Amino acid sequence: MFYIGIDLGGTTIKVGLVDENYTIVQTAVGPTLPERGAEAVLKDTADLCFEVLNKQGISVEDIDSIGIGSPGMAIPKEGIIKHANNLKFDNVDVRGILNKHIDLPVYVDNDANVAGLGEVICGAAKGKNSAIVVTLGTGVGGAIILDGKIFGGAFFGAGEIGHTTIRFGDGRQCSCGRTGCWEQYASANALISDAKEASEKFPHTKMIAIANGIENINAKIVFDAIEAGDETAQDVLNQYLKYVAHGVTNLINVLQPEIVVIGGGVSAQKEKLTDPIKTFVQEEMYGGLKLDTEITYATLGNDAGIIGAAFLAKYL
Repeated sequence: MFYIGIDLGGTTIKVGLVDENYTIVQTAVGPTLPERGAEAVLKDTADLCFEVLNKQGISVEDIDSIGIGSPGMAIPKEGIIKHANNLKFDNVDVRGILNKHIDLPVYVDNDANVAGLGEVICGAAKGKNSAIVVTLGTGVGGAIILDGKIFGGAFFGAGEIGHTTIRFGDGRQCSCGRTGCWEQYASANALISDAKEASEKFPHTKMIAIANGIENINAKIVFDAIEAGDETAQDVLNQYLKYVAHGVTNLINVLQPEIVVIGGGVSAQKEKLTDPIKTFVQEEMYGGLKLDTEITYATLGNDAGIIGAAFLAKYL
């Protein structure tokens, strides 16, 4: 038996055919072009599903179900996307539209949630019943897994951990309308912004030379400059990781999961990222309690969303 996992993004539709060993055996990709409307986007999605079936030489009868990871808010069991700004979807019956073209059970959830589920199924949190997967990217995304299943909340919007506040009063402005949101300090974009600001203030930093200009500084440049012995880069990273740890500590205090997994592009730094976070979190544990929650880095990369979506039906 096979499963279809779909990453339905605002720019690209990625479809993966996944076997029972959690291996992506075929893929197909196409442009989303959301301005065309849901019917056209989902017709193309169905076509991509048939493309991976044809590549594998199998039929619809060999597929258990289709799972979709989408930006925004969804009702998983009903296959409905309530709202996805990037897709221009509002109360779209994804299951109903897809079933016009491909007759299979269809389930939908938030893209961060399914990526987190992927890490629990066969990635860094495999075997854990409770986990929080934190994605450090343009913002800070989150997936909360409790009792082995995605916790979506009473109204399907839980897990927006990037919009918890870590600074009150004079915090940085967030696109959500609040100030001091965690993602304004802990996202990869925040690290890049802090590094550029520090480079302007301390023009001797090696970050500028390594990046060939302040405008080219990215998250990896910070780590590269530290390897070259740059103190400014080290200061930037230390402050950034304290911000990350501050939010992680809040999550542990509230939910006390078995494991916190750090994902996103910056997680490629592995222990260089997670070891300092563990240290800072331990320092912030209330009452000086021992940190029992494991903190590690994601292992599935971009495959997490496809794998998690593919097996969504089994974890609802």
